[in-house]
Amino acid sequence: MPIYEIEQYEIHSQKFRVRAKSEAEAIRKLYDGEAEVVGEGAELIEVAGDLGLPAEEHRKLADALHKLGVKVDDVIPSIRSIEELE
Repeated sequence: MPIYEIEQYEIHSQKFRVRAKSEAEAIRKLYDGEAEVVGEGAELIEVAGDLGLPAEEHRKLADALHKLGVKVDDVIPSIRSIEELE
């Protein structure tokens, strides 16, 4: 039986601290990588079901999932990539 490596989109929350003159400047500094991580790591919020592999580009996989009862519309929900390892 093959082994697959799957990359899934997820929404995480992470806290940062940054010294700034205003909220806007603090956000810009965060975007620029100038903020310091607070705590032990990111907290999982939920799986990002709105993102995924485009169903039209992966029609064979989308059809196979549909046959297994998985709802697939425009994207294969939450899947960024899948690769057979063995």
